[in-house]
Amino acid sequence: MLSERQKTVLEVIVSDYTKSGVPVGSKALSNQLPIHVSSATVRNDMAYLEKVGLISKTHSSSGRIPSIEGYRYYVDNLLNPNPIDNSDIRIIKTALGGHFGKIDEIVEQSANILSNLTNYTALALKPEQQVSRRLRSFHLVPLGNRQVMAILITDSQDVINQIFHISDDINGEQLDAVVRLINDKMVGKSLSDILKSLLKGDFTKEIVKYINNPKGILATLNNILTEASKNQFYIGGELNLLSFTDNNDISYLKPIYSLLNDTDDISQFINNSGKSISVKIGPEISNSLLKDYSVITGTYDVGEYGKGVVAVLGPTRMPYSRIIGIVESFRDELSKKLLNYYNKYDQ
Repeated sequence: MLSERQKTVLEVIVSDYTKSGVPVGSKALSNQLPIHVSSATVRNDMAYLEKVGLISKTHSSSGRIPSIEGYRYYVDNLLNPNPIDNSDIRIIKTALGGHFGKIDEIVEQSANILSNLTNYTALALKPEQQVSRRLRSFHLVPLGNRQVMAILITDSQDVINQIFHISDDINGEQLDAVVRLINDKMVGKSLSDILKSLLKGDFTKEIVKYINNPKGILATLNNILTEASKNQFYIGGELNLLSFTDNNDISYLKPIYSLLNDTDDISQFINNSGKSISVKIGPEISNSLLKDYSVITGTYDVGEYGKGVVAVLGPTRMPYSRIIGIVESFRDELSKKLLNYYNKYDQ
């Protein structure tokens, strides 16, 4: 159990170190405390905080820095999110106030906005709809040289496409017949149900009436349906990872960049277990590559259209109060924007 003064000492150490990156000494600390105490008293409090593992001494300085446990205690017990500046609110509203053709563009822009506001790496995950997305239309567009682009459009205006090759014995009339068949049979059905139907081979019997070997078309349809069913995320400010590394050899960042571009890995480490705001620090992220990082995650809610996630990835030495305040405000603005978009689209 910490005394009120010890809590204040820890709070000042965290605040000072996250601003300067310089270990905090007792003399500098005593000058910043809201109450006057001697350097000896401050040293005693620091010694206790070090004993219980909330701060640690660096090899190159007599000052102290917060430990992972110290950051955790600070976030859980001492932190009050800083109100977001009016100028930042204006930036968010202006950036989200433009014309967007689809949800993906809004979510992608969200990652860029958060990255610009925080100077860290930001991630934005699309809403995971409670009601499965449905097929709105399917198209096959000949590109020449036996190449065809398959285009799938969902009821939420997601557009997924893939190019594939067709054999010489398939002509335009056959492709048109397949498109009509798919739209007649599949439009209005959920993507998950269509995938199940493909896997069971129910649709193969229908297509072979028009194309002897529909393997390529069926494989392509399966691929784009699978892609449309995935949670989609966007990253902003990947290069910001370079800004807060103390290591001259940046080759260690390569596996981190690979991690950031893997859908399954991303979903795991920005999963906030249903909390509106979640803070994971160092080893809590459960990925050894990110042991020196923290991730602040915010869930945004768009009602029946599901919930999505925005997140900021930065060093453990990040200004938690400010970043949490930004994430909280941003997720609220994003929810409003997406709800307005969905309501307009559904009218």
